[in-house]
Amino acid sequence: MHITKRVYDWSDSELKYCRQLGVRHIIAILPEELNQAPWEFLDLLELRKRAESFGLEMAAIEAPPPALHRPILLASPNRDEAIAGFSKSVENMARAGIYTLCYDFALNPCWGRWRNGLSGGGRGDAGLISFDSQRIENAPPSEAGVVEHEELWERFAYFAERVVPVAEKVGVKLACHPDDPPAGSLRGAAQILSTVDGMQRLLDTVPSPSNGLLYCQGTVAEMGVDVIEATRHFLQQQKIFVVHFRNVQRQPSDGVKFDEVFIDEGDVDMAAAMQLYVDHSYQGLIDPDHAPVMETDTQFGRHRGYAFAIGYMTALKQVSENGRQPS
Repeated sequence: MHITKRVYDWSDSELKYCRQLGVRHIIAILPEELNQAPWEFLDLLELRKRAESFGLEMAAIEAPPPALHRPILLASPNRDEAIAGFSKSVENMARAGIYTLCYDFALNPCWGRWRNGLSGGGRGDAGLISFDSQRIENAPPSEAGVVEHEELWERFAYFAERVVPVAEKVGVKLACHPDDPPAGSLRGAAQILSTVDGMQRLLDTVPSPSNGLLYCQGTVAEMGVDVIEATRHFLQQQKIFVVHFRNVQRQPSDGVKFDEVFIDEGDVDMAAAMQLYVDHSYQGLIDPDHAPVMETDTQFGRHRGYAFAIGYMTALKQVSENGRQPS
């Protein structure tokens, strides 16, 4: 198991910061100038080499180019062309020595946050991300329009039946993120990965060692299910490729309402969760994903928030691996 950090900023100082945290594996968000369609082999190779020059392994890429991703989601007339570009990007990842791609299949991902980082609300007035579905229940449809669940499942199957075999052939793992927030629909569009059953159906649609999960533990907690049991369910299948190891506090509501809080104060017993990954010999990536904004942090830098989360995760991992239960 490798504790990771997602990298948006490719400056020297950011890459040094990752190593100072003790991180050796990173999840890359490609710079805008490289995030074209499809991804080019040399661009990926050069970025991987830049990471390595700072002692970091570029272990995964997150977020396919929108020019490829959106036509697939929307079933646009150029969908087949986009799928061909997506497949070529996967092949070029393998050529460049990068073997995990994180993506989602959400028509309206992360839409409608009512608090997003700098407006406080957390411990010591730390900035939180929060969501309340009742605040957006009358929101108009987005560009996706009204899409029913089975229609979106058909779109996913069309994509997966064509791309997963390519990924399997070149040894790339496709790790899909559940819907966050996990509402049944947003702005009239279905969300097919808002439940544990939906996540399982994704795996069963195209069974393959390359078809798996970016298992966002925070999103699963937002669903209101037993997170430990859900985690065990997918670990036993060896279908968790990447973990987003974060905590939330759910709030009473007729819909979906939660705060993304510090890792040590949410609804989930994070020590028990970490022990579970260790006990199942999980060999993938584990990333804090989000962090509250602490004093003097910026919304997107969050250096103090991430340092707190990664330090906490590192300690939990060491205790779990040594077989000692935290007091």
